[in-house]
Amino acid sequence: MIELRTVKEMVPRQFHKYLKMFEKKESERMPTKKAWDYAIDLREGFVLKKGEDISVVKDRERGSTEVCEGSVEEGVH
Repeated sequence: MIELRTVKEMVPRQFHKYLKMFEKKESERMPTKKAWDYAIDLREGFVLKKGEDISVVKDRERGSTEVCEGSVEEGVH
């Protein structure tokens, strides 16, 4: 049987002060402005280029496969 635990039970006590940030209500609003926030001023006429989406999962799988294949070729078990 699968035991269901609350997030508070799963997160180490020293991180409990950050639990509120992950609540649904908190995630649906913009963070409050802080003194260290700063603007990123772009040059006039700058057009943002559409980048390629990066799949972390595919990169991890590819990396794991390359590491495993390399280990086999080198005779590492």
